[in-house]
Parts: sequence; C-alpha cells; structure tokens
Amino acid sequence: MSAQVTTTTDALAAHEPVARRGALALSRPLVTALIALLVVAGFGLRVTRLGAEGLSEDELNKLRAVEEYRAHGLSSANGEHPMLMKAILTASVVACERWDETALARSHAPLDISVETALRLPGALLGALASVLIFLIVVQLFGAPTALVAAALWAFDPQAIGFNRIAKEDTFFLFFFLLGNVFWLRGQRAAEGGARKPEKFYLAAAVAFGAMLASKYLPHLFAVSASYYYVFQGVPATRWRLGKRKWLVFFAVMSAAFLLFNPTILLPATWHEMRIFAGEHRIGHDSYEFIGRLYRNQVTLWLAGSPWYFYYAFMAFKLPLAAVAASLVGLPLLFKRRLGDGRYFLLFWLFYWFFPFTLLGGKFTRYFTFALPAVLITAAVGITFVATRLARLFANEAARAYARTLVPAVVVSLSAISSVTAAPHFRLYTNALGGGAARAGDYFPHDEFYDASTPDVVAALARLARPNARVASETPELLAYYARRAGRGDLEMVSLSDRDAVESLAVGDAVVVARGRRYFSNDATARRLEAATAPAATVSLGVVLSARVFVLDERALAALRAEEPR
Repeated sequence: MSAQVTTTTDALAAHEPVARRGALALSRPLVTALIALLVVAGFGLRVTRLGAEGLSEDELNKLRAVEEYRAHGLSSANGEHPMLMKAILTASVVACERWDETALARSHAPLDISVETALRLPGALLGALASVLIFLIVVQLFGAPTALVAAALWAFDPQAIGFNRIAKEDTFFLFFFLLGNVFWLRGQRAAEGGARKPEKFYLAAAVAFGAMLASKYLPHLFAVSASYYYVFQGVPATRWRLGKRKWLVFFAVMSAAFLLFNPTILLPATWHEMRIFAGEHRIGHDSYEFIGRLYRNQVTLWLAGSPWYFYYAFMAFKLPLAAVAASLVGLPLLFKRRLGDGRYFLLFWLFYWFFPFTLLGGKFTRYFTFALPAVLITAAVGITFVATRLARLFANEAARAYARTLVPAVVVSLSAISSVTAAPHFRLYTNALGGGAARAGDYFPHDEFYDASTPDVVAALARLARPNARVASETPELLAYYARRAGRGDLEMVSLSDRDAVESLAVGDAVVVARGRRYFSNDATARRLEAATAPAATVSLGVVLSARVFVLDERALAALRAEEPR
C-alpha cells in the first residue's frame, strides 16, 4: 500500500485529489470485502466472552437506569449522563430477554445471554462498526490505503476492544462523532465538486452531532469539525460555505435531534442530578492509583490532580509497540504540507482532546476512547509513509507492491496477536515497554480491573462467610447485587472506607481488598490487615491477582481497629 500525498500549494486542490487518487489505488470490491472482514473480525473480538467479566460499579448504575426506565418510563435515573445510551441499553436488555424466551420455547434450552452481555452488546457493535466510519473519514483525508490501515488498527487494537466492551458513554459518543464527520466531510466534497447539493449532508451531520451530545455532554469537541471548516474559509476559491442561514438551520436540526434522543433533559430532576455531578459531589472515592501511587482525581484540581503525563504513559505502556512507533513517525508528517489539507482535521482532533485532558486533574483511561482513533490514524499515516519509502528501494514493481503491503500487514498483525493473547481481559494488555503480562494491572489498576472479578469474589464469600456476616469492601452495592444473585442476600455490605462501619465488624465477618480499589481512605487499613493475616481466598482475573478475601479472626480484627498514626 502506498501513501497518497499531494504537493500542490492550493489548499482546496490538495484535498479532493488526495481522496480520489487513494481510492483508485484499490478496487472498490476489494476495499468493500476488506472492510466487511474487519468489521466481522473486530466484532468477533469484541463479543468474545463478553459476559466473562462482572459488572463494574459504573455499569451497575446503568443497569439500574435500565430497570427504572422499564418500570416507570422516562425518569432522571443516572440523570447526570444523557439518555441515548441508556435507551439503547434498555432495548438491548429487553431484546436479549425475548431472544432467550424464544430460544427456550424452541429448543427447551435457553441461550443464556447474561445481563452483562446484554448491557455491553450495543457498545461492542458500535465499536466494530466504527471501523467503517474511520475508513470513510480517512479515505477522504488521506486516501484508501491509509484509511484501510487505520480501520484495521482500530478493529484489532486491544485497548479499543477493551473500551468497547464496557457499558459506558464513551463508545457511543465516539461513534456519533465519527458518523457526523463522515457526513460533514462528504458535504465538503459535494460543495467543492459542485455536482451535488451538499445540504443533505449538512443536515445528516447535524442529526449525528445531536446524537453525539445526547450520548455524553462534551460539546467542546464539536470544535474539531467547526475548526476544520473555518480553515478553508480564508481561501477565496472555496465553495464550502454555509453562511448564517445554513448555520442557523444546522444548529436548529442539531438541537432538535439532541432533544429527540435525550428527552429526559427536560425533567427538572435531571438538572438537579447534573448540578450535583458538576459540583463533583458524586465522586465516590478520594483518589486514583497510577503506577503504584495515589493521586487525588478531581477535574477541578487541574495539575494538582492526576499527573499531566497520565495519557502519555497510557499510550507508551498499553498500546501495541508497533502502533506506538508508527504514530511517532506519523506525527511530524501532520505538519508537512505535502500530506495534504486533511491533516488539519487530525491536528484539530488531537489538539482539542489532548490539550484539556492533559491539564484536567480528573482522569480515567476510558476517556481516551475518543482520542484513540486519532492516534491510530496518525500511526496509519506513519505506516504508509514507511511502506512507500521501503518500496522505493526496489526496482521491480512486484517487489514494490509486496513492500507496500508488508509493512501495514506486519503492524496490523501484531495488534491482532496482542488482542488475541489478551482476550477476554483486553484492558489488562500491557506491551513489552510496560513489562508485558508480568506488569498487567500495575499502571492503571482501577481501569484495568474495573471490578471485573466481583462475581468470583462473591462466590468466595458465599462459600466462606457465615450467615448474616458483614462484608467490608469499596463496592458494597455491587457486591450486594451479586450476593443476591448468588443466593446470599443475608450478607450485609459496608464500605471499607467507613471507619465506623469497620469498627463495627466482628470475628467471622469479612473484608475484600480489591486491586483498583486502593484509596487514601483505605490504604492504611488494608495494609495492616494484609500484614496481620493471610487471606482466606484469592481471586484472579485471568492469571492476574485481582482481589483478596479475608475472614476476620481476633488478630485481624485488632489490626483493623488499630489507630492510624498521625
């Protein structure tokens, strides 16, 4: 595959020929077949043992919203977040239940689609389909060869797969951002070509952007598309001009779509929930563990919160090394005019995400879902550049074609191998620079484990805990949910960070110390307990230790109640 670049100095002439010449480098049937294959393979990885990991505390909140919608219709449940995702999750849960009932009636054996699978299935599907949207965007910016590589990197990246396998808003927000920009860039192409009217593309983009904001409240990221538009407005020859009237229509359609997909925004109780969330009153824990150290993790702490290099460390240690190296090659190319004007779109995408999220004090790795395609597209630019340079070393055209194909194939294959070996616990993937599997879970434990072992923890408690025992953990409501499913509704769950609750524990009660749930509020208590006694059971996520279950004796109880040094 060869890189498609242009050396013209005309900003408008640079854009359209790049996409056209790239598209001609591969036949349409071949491209269609390859994209279909990527979607199927990407979806297969994303649904592999989709219910193998327990719900996280965040996902349990989504399940409660689903139950609220089913019982009472539209409500402010989980109202700090928009409604669209929760509506889709509700449809998925209902559909999976109906499917199970149909399968039971037909074969007398249910397919047993778990609630975990039902909640995560929409994100897995949209994540797989995002490969198509990435291709459609990149083909207009840099040509078909680069677009295919970018789509393949997304399909097989272990972290992309891991992010798509959790029931959170980020995948939905990204999907509609990509969809909106497919139409946005098609509108540009139609306007510049003059053969078709671009208005229908503008309106379709407005609907998609409305759905984007109905997935997650991050309106500033619309600036990526708006900034790309305004780059061309200073060029006299440009035909891509909306004007005030079309802009008003655009935002009117976008607002209508937002209300259609997010009607709960009209409920006063929703605004109450949003105010509580915006005031950071819903932060359940006082810190985040990053590379073995605890940091306060609040957005408004800015540089005093989680370190500015949080996401840069994530890229260095959690993405396949070949993709990381390719992105470092591609990044300086984005500042070279010969790449064409599509580079501005990618530069704005990177800037509007990395600039604020580097400085903000509250960070979680799942926020990187939005930035990851931009990083992988940058890597695809670097890959096609290296492939082209390598091909020039050969005089024979067949050898050149082989070289242009070999480089992308190797990098994409390495990503696929990384994902296959990490399955089904994709978030634990750690590359060789980060120490590999031996260091899995050491860098971002909250997001790497994400409460995935909770069902196994509860299974150990069900076996070990006495009747009506109290259990201290950092996710008491989540443990209570799985305890009821395990037939141990008698267990009383309390918070390990609640000093009064810990003081009330007695011999025979239990404590769960889970990786990823270490905080300032429980660190000393957990350390004293671990020094005083051995766990009654240990739980692993795959082969990685994820939790310890302690059943209290007199010695352990004394350690828990010891006064903390001042």
